[in-house]
Amino acid sequence: MTINSGNTRWFMLAMLFACRTGLGLQFQALGSVSTSLVDELGFNYAQIGTLIGLFMLPGLVLSMPAGYAGRYFADRTLVALGLVSLALGGAIAAVAQGFGLLALGRIAAGAGFVISTIYFTKMVADWFGGRELATAMGALVASWPVGIAIGQIGHVWIAANYDWRMAFVVAAVYCVIGALAVALFYRAPPRAPGAAAAMVAPGLPRHELVLTLLAASVWGLFNAGYIVYLSFAPRVLVSGGYGATEAAAVISIASWVMIFSIAMGGQIADRTGKRDLVFYVCSVTAVASVLLLHEVSIAVWLSLAFGLVGMASAGVIMALTGEAMAPQRRAFGMGVFFSGYFVIMTAAPPIAGWLYDRSGDPYVSVQFAAALFFMSALAHAAFRLVKRRFAE
Repeated sequence: MTINSGNTRWFMLAMLFACRTGLGLQFQALGSVSTSLVDELGFNYAQIGTLIGLFMLPGLVLSMPAGYAGRYFADRTLVALGLVSLALGGAIAAVAQGFGLLALGRIAAGAGFVISTIYFTKMVADWFGGRELATAMGALVASWPVGIAIGQIGHVWIAANYDWRMAFVVAAVYCVIGALAVALFYRAPPRAPGAAAAMVAPGLPRHELVLTLLAASVWGLFNAGYIVYLSFAPRVLVSGGYGATEAAAVISIASWVMIFSIAMGGQIADRTGKRDLVFYVCSVTAVASVLLLHEVSIAVWLSLAFGLVGMASAGVIMALTGEAMAPQRRAFGMGVFFSGYFVIMTAAPPIAGWLYDRSGDPYVSVQFAAALFFMSALAHAAFRLVKRRFAE
């Protein structure tokens, strides 16, 4: 078996995809049961936004140590540990009676998210290099909206027919199963003698650090726009006459079609070599479809456009990590990358919730999502400009 041979790497990608779906499933549990939390526990939407953002908070302090941890522990050990922490966070949230314990559960789950996200990404980068990196990253990234889409429908149904706590329990069980699968079945790709030691080299030279932080900004703003959209777009539809379940179903269309569009976006970018063009077309579509959401009569079409085109550049964005850092500094570099990502992801949901509380209009928060997508495009343009200047 070689790193480019046979079906092994595609099997690994499929397994990592299935296991990483648990991250989206656990993350979405809070957003999907937020109405129950407002009704039963008396939360306001700033608190809901804070709880959503707390999932990302551990990334501010754990990303760098998690990157260093790759020098001492196997990738599969760290991913399994992260998935177990995600399950623990769900279990804590399921027994919570107020904001404090829910916050603790979200932080525990977020810690697992940080560790597992870094090493899921590294595993795929290790198995796939060269022209197929955007395709493979696109497939991996698609697991996040798969988990979210399942949660948008499944968690809402569970909360309506059983109890909101069961949504966290179901997500926790899934994460435990994923941890077992990675621990038992993942294998690292073969390397040349001495390569393993080189792959955990610490530190980044100045030009790689700048590019890595810019790539993190692109990814963080892109994902923050997506999360804010998911959290507040259903309320725009409800204010326009939709029922809560119907609104969740319409918005979830975007997440379902993203399962295919992200992988296809990466493949188109790899085959044509026009990654930047793909990214900017997708960005324009994302901004337009989000801003037009107040036209609720075409909400289904807007959700389709958002998922099929607007979000299709996710794999292209993640492929920037391959341009920003050398392979031998990948573990540490991913720690830096996700540190920047988590700064943005922690801040955006509370801001969106505050905007909603202040205005009383969920569309204001959706407009904020559009602004985040626009800033992501600006950060991408800055990445290209800086890369050209460093190459001179």
